[in-house]
Amino acid sequence: MAFSMNSPRKTAMSEINVTPLVDVMLVLLIIFMVTAPMMQEGVTVELPQAKGNSLAKEQETAPIVIAVSDKGNIYVDEAPVSEASLPEKILEATKDRASKEVYLRADKSVPYGTVVRIMGALKSAGVANLGMITTPQQESAPAQ
Repeated sequence: MAFSMNSPRKTAMSEINVTPLVDVMLVLLIIFMVTAPMMQEGVTVELPQAKGNSLAKEQETAPIVIAVSDKGNIYVDEAPVSEASLPEKILEATKDRASKEVYLRADKSVPYGTVVRIMGALKSAGVANLGMITTPQQESAPAQ
C-alpha cells in the first residue's frame, strides 16, 4: 500500500500505477502483430483480377469454397478432392442447406477448360448459384 508523504496522516493513495498495464498491452500488441500474418487460411492461389463490386450479403452458414491450385489440384473447403469425386462431395456438403451457393477460387494459371469442367460438375451436383472469387482490378491513373 502506498502512502503520500505530503499529508500529515497516513492514508492510502488513490492513484493507479498504469505502467504494468502498458507493458502487458505492448507485449500483446507485438504478439498479435507477429502472429496475424501467419493466420492466413486456405489454399494459396493467385487470383485473377476483375472489375466489379464486392457482394455484401449476410450468410447464415459458412459458404462452400472450391479452390483450384496452379497445379490443378482441387480442394473443397481446404480438403483435397479428385475431379471425379467432386459432384458427390458437393452433394454431401449442400444436402442440409437451403441455398446451394458455392464459390470458386481458381488460380489464374489454371487452364480455362479445367475451370469449365469443374463448373459443369457443380451444375450436375445441383449447385444453383456459383460465385467466382477474384481480386479487385487496379485501375491505372489517366495520363496527363
